[in-house]
Amino acid sequence: MNRLVVIIATILVPTGYSAAEVYDTTWHTIASEHCNGSRQSPINIVSASAVGNANLTDFNFTKYGDNSTMKNITNTGETVKVMLTNGVRVTGGALSEAYDSLQFHLHWGNGTSVPGSEHTVDGTRYPMELHIVNSKSSLNGNTTAAVEDGTGLAALGFFIEAMPGNATGSPPAWNTLTTYLANITLKDDIVNITHAISLDELLEGVDRTKYYRYNGSLTTPNCNEAVVWTVFKDPIKVSQDLIDLFSTTLHIDHNSTSDLMTKVFRNIKPVNGRVVTTQGSSTSALPPSGASTTNSSLGLMALAWMLLRV
Repeated sequence: MNRLVVIIATILVPTGYSAAEVYDTTWHTIASEHCNGSRQSPINIVSASAVGNANLTDFNFTKYGDNSTMKNITNTGETVKVMLTNGVRVTGGALSEAYDSLQFHLHWGNGTSVPGSEHTVDGTRYPMELHIVNSKSSLNGNTTAAVEDGTGLAALGFFIEAMPGNATGSPPAWNTLTTYLANITLKDDIVNITHAISLDELLEGVDRTKYYRYNGSLTTPNCNEAVVWTVFKDPIKVSQDLIDLFSTTLHIDHNSTSDLMTKVFRNIKPVNGRVVTTQGSSTSALPPSGASTTNSSLGLMALAWMLLRV
């Protein structure tokens, strides 16, 4: 039973970490079995190197438009976590089967001074990142089995960036969600969500047909390499005042004199030969229609002859 509790914690929140320290400097010792692995997350996504994959089709989102699926919101001491009700589900998107959406949480830096997304794209780090954690529906909530399955979990990553201009309190769904932060300022504070907010409203403006895909890990201990990652290209746009609330309102411990919760993101990990894919045909690397296919064929024959001589 204790093992199950630990595994559930690894899916939902980081463990063994004090936010007063650098976020992930001790993980290789406290969770060495996985955190030193070769398939770790997050990574820097190089957009020009993403390989086209026609199989990366559109997703189907069940109950993402339902405004009563968010149960409660918690200050875990390391992040803000929102638990979801049963029946929220995602299919399609070249996932092997349906996945149940369990919860979402966020990663951030320190307001305007330090951006805090976990993934980066072409070296750019966004202010925040939202992760929706999903488990294979066939596992019926068995998190022990999920973290032992190389594709047992599917994480949906959404970048968050500041709206241009001087907008405040926008968009409305984020304004509503962040009002709860004042009620969970201390570690382990938890309150029920009574306002009507849907996941679709939080994800407003994101084209969910455009994304990157790779196989990776949980970004918190035990860093299990069990995650199919989907990182969406379009960011969610949220006004700067709401972004700043996360790093100026929440504390890492049970008293208001403890440090504020800042820089809660893991450092970039090596790709180690993994392939990042995205929408598009795998034939996109062929010569353009105006190019000579004869010359291309001759070039390949010449290359093959040279390789035989090595």
